[in-house]
Amino acid sequence: MAETIKFEKSSGNVFLDIGLSQGEAERELLRSNLAFETYRILEARKLTQKKVGEILGIKQSEVSRLKNGDFHCFSVARLSTFLNRLNRNV
Repeated sequence: MAETIKFEKSSGNVFLDIGLSQGEAERELLRSNLAFETYRILEARKLTQKKVGEILGIKQSEVSRLKNGDFHCFSVARLSTFLNRLNRNV
C-alpha cells in the first residue's frame, strides 16, 4: 500500500517558510546569500585562514566560523565589507 506524502510548496525563502516575519526572513536570506558568496570566493582562491583573516580584517576564529557556515554573528553590513575587500561590488 502506497503512503501519501504531504508537502507544501516553498515560498522561495526558507526563512519565511520556517515562520520568520517577512522582514526577518528577507534579512536572513540576504545574509546567507552574502555569506555563501564570500565562502565561494574564498574556497576558489584556496587561501589559508590566516591569509583570509588578513584580507578581511578578522581573527582566524571568525574565518573558521564563516567557512563552517556559522555566520549568525556577521551583519549584512559586515558581510558586504568582506565582499568589497574581495573586490566585489555590493
